[in-house]
Amino acid sequence: MIATHAILATATFLFMVPILYAMIKATQNLGASVSTSLVPGTDLIANATTVWERYGIGRMMTNTLFVTAMVTLGKTILALCSAAAFVFFRFRLQGLWFALVLFTLMMPTEVLIRALYDLAGSMQMLNTYQGLILPFIASATGTLLFRQHFLRIPRELVEAAQVDGVRPFRFLVSFLVPLSWNIIGALAVIDVIYVWNMYLWPRWAVSEPDLMMVQVGLVRLLDVVDGNHWGVIMAGAVITMIPPLIIFMLLQERFVRGFAMSGTK
Repeated sequence: MIATHAILATATFLFMVPILYAMIKATQNLGASVSTSLVPGTDLIANATTVWERYGIGRMMTNTLFVTAMVTLGKTILALCSAAAFVFFRFRLQGLWFALVLFTLMMPTEVLIRALYDLAGSMQMLNTYQGLILPFIASATGTLLFRQHFLRIPRELVEAAQVDGVRPFRFLVSFLVPLSWNIIGALAVIDVIYVWNMYLWPRWAVSEPDLMMVQVGLVRLLDVVDGNHWGVIMAGAVITMIPPLIIFMLLQERFVRGFAMSGTK
């Protein structure tokens, strides 16, 4: 038991080293930030103010928050509806369609990005919020999680709703959604972290500064910050970690329960 705890503590510390390093550098002035010093400084507020006001990290975070919220909402709604269709409806080639949905899990954005860029350009969606949101609004992961959860719902509940004349949409809203809050929370954590950390597609799809997302903006700081002031750059990195961390802390319990509930029958 002691050995296990020691291994876990060591692994946790190793994972925390980059974050601790960034937090220390975020407090230092220009001279200390470009040195090897690991002594915390007193310039955290000044560095954070500089990166927020002069380099526009606040605007980038607002853009990212909006895109993240819209993608998360859209993915949740579409995943709920598609999973309900696969579980509670019968249609031709149902297994094939579900297999095709799962197949998209093996097609990362990096593989599709050129075709996606051409498609977005032909639809006039480059340098727009639509171009950042719509390509990621469907979720095979969400469909799989909700499907596995719906398969665990007693068939008697479905039959009772049918006998009472409950329409499919009302059944979804009044029965399935209240029973799925833990799955919704788990999917929200996954989607928020995924969208918040997106870099490649926002780098391709957006060139307007007013639409820039935060991960692209952080890389841009390397070129625009005066004298490569690592205190300012690291302050920006620390600030951008806060929103997804808050979401994870708020939904941590639902995240764990959601994956436990989505296990196969």
